[in-house]
Amino acid sequence: MSEPAILPTTPAEAPAEANAGRRNMALLIQLRWLAVGGQLATIGIVSGPMGIAISRAPLLAAIAVLIAINVASLALLRRGRAVTNAELTAVLLFDVAALGWQLHHSGGLANPFASLFLLQVVIGAILLTPASSWAIVVAALAAVGVLAVEPTPLILPPPYAADPMGLYLKGSLVCFLLIAVLLVAFVTRISRNLRDRDAALAASRQRAAEEDHIVRMGLLASGAAHELGTPLSTLSVLIGDWQGAPELARTKELQDDLADMDAAVRRCKTIVSGILMSAGEARGEAPQLTTMRAFLTALVEESRGGRTPGTVEFNDLFGADVAIVSDPALRQVIGNVMDNASEVSPDWIGVTATRDGAMAVIEISDRGPGFSAEMITRFGQPYSSTKGRPGGGLGLFLLVNVLRKFGGSASVANRDAGGAVVRIMLPLSAVVAEGEKA
Repeated sequence: MSEPAILPTTPAEAPAEANAGRRNMALLIQLRWLAVGGQLATIGIVSGPMGIAISRAPLLAAIAVLIAINVASLALLRRGRAVTNAELTAVLLFDVAALGWQLHHSGGLANPFASLFLLQVVIGAILLTPASSWAIVVAALAAVGVLAVEPTPLILPPPYAADPMGLYLKGSLVCFLLIAVLLVAFVTRISRNLRDRDAALAASRQRAAEEDHIVRMGLLASGAAHELGTPLSTLSVLIGDWQGAPELARTKELQDDLADMDAAVRRCKTIVSGILMSAGEARGEAPQLTTMRAFLTALVEESRGGRTPGTVEFNDLFGADVAIVSDPALRQVIGNVMDNASEVSPDWIGVTATRDGAMAVIEISDRGPGFSAEMITRFGQPYSSTKGRPGGGLGLFLLVNVLRKFGGSASVANRDAGGAVVRIMLPLSAVVAEGEKA
């Protein structure tokens, strides 16, 4: 006689607690199927080759109840929601009751398989809360107490009647082996489920902390953008006045410098406007409809501005173009990566755009010093930088978190030819325009 159970795995996208609870319920379902098979085999052997008379009707009725519990548990899993501690406790209590019923009709405590209560107690201690675990212990003790009250005795045929203790010891050995194997096989899987749950919870907490950090940085950036708007406008007016001043108009070198200053101020104003738009403070701004090729080309052209011609190489291997909705945050984080690459490798950076199925793949390469082993290990964490500047190391952190919201990812590596490469994987379905096919 045996008991509780498993089934396949649960959806990976479910929350950590729900995922662990569903896997544990699946584990109980599988174990219960093994119990049903073992009980049927035991009934067949005992009443067949061994020739021991047993009441098969109540034993088979208990097996039918276990099958019904499994069917109900499978229906519970198919609902797709979390499996609660109360539901796990309920099915384990049914298992204790079913085992007690079977033992009552097959010798009671004289049946060596009475030790299977221990397996249910151990599983309850691992899967359930402390209060529920003690409820399983109390239920098992109550079942043992009931078994001591007028159980149906086993009538042993002559070959076994002469040495009932020998038969009991052999049955106890089989029961011990059964408990040992099931504990090793299934308790280790339960422990793995719990470890996976703890790891997923830790990852969720880390992600929540990172997102909170991003929110605080966004508020800071939005406030700074508001404050920078006025001085930038003042600078723009002053530069315009200087450019029109007669005494300065005759000096070409000064006019060139003023033009560069004006371009720099305009770029700063564009950056500030982008920050405010990303923060939701730009009024009347509709999402910009463009194409993936135009989006990437604009990023490259912006990176080329103010740099020596030929230092930014763009390899367009994307293939068939697709209409997308341009996202300011995505444009900003990719632009940051290109700026960082230009900073460490002013003579050359390479931007390669390819397509891998439904994913857009953007690789940004440079000929700089590359990433250290520590940087690669800490990739995506805030303030992880080789530049040594206070507050540095946020570019890749923001890249990872923005891509995560789109369902994408990023990775970094060092190039064999020297330098580094940042690889961006962006699902086209997350940015494709409505009505378009990715």
